[in-house]
Amino acid sequence: MINKQKIWFLTLFSLILVLSVYYITMPSDLLTAQASKTTEEKETTKETTTKKDTTVSESDALTALQVELDEERQALAAEYNEILTNKDTSTEEKNNAYDGLKQIDELKAKEEKLEKKLKDELDLDSFIKIDGTNINVTVKKKNHDYSLANKVMRSISEEYDTKVYVSVKFQN
Repeated sequence: MINKQKIWFLTLFSLILVLSVYYITMPSDLLTAQASKTTEEKETTKETTTKKDTTVSESDALTALQVELDEERQALAAEYNEILTNKDTSTEEKNNAYDGLKQIDELKAKEEKLEKKLKDELDLDSFIKIDGTNINVTVKKKNHDYSLANKVMRSISEEYDTKVYVSVKFQN
C-alpha cells in the first residue's frame, strides 16, 4: 500500500534526479558567458599590471614579487577557466579545475592574512608565498636580525596546526 510519505519521497527523489541530469548535460552557454567576462577582466588587469610595472622602482622589490606572483596565479586561473568553459571536458576535469580555483583563492587569502599579521604584530612590510608546506617570507628591512627572523617564523607557525617550513629573507 502506497502512503503519502512514499509518494512525497518518490516525487522529491525524481525531481532531484531530473535536475542532476539536466545540470550535467546542460549546455555550457552560461559558463562561456562567464569566461568572456573573466577574459575581459583579465585584459584590464594586464593593462593595470603593465602600468604598475612601469612605475615600480627597483628599490621596491616586494611589490615586484607580488606582481609576479599575481601574474602566475592569473595565468593558472585562466587555464582553469578554459577547462570549465570547454564543452568537451569531463565533469571530473571540471571539478578539478574548480577545486584549483578555490585553492588559489584560499592561498591568496592566507598570504594576505599572514602579511597583515606581520604588519600588525612586528610592524614589518613583507611578501609571503605559500607553496604547500613551504612558506617563503621576504621582509623589507635593512638589518638582518636573527631574533627578528625567529619572531617572524614563530608568528607564522602559530597560524598552522601542522608543521610548516618557514624561510625568512631580508631585502633592502
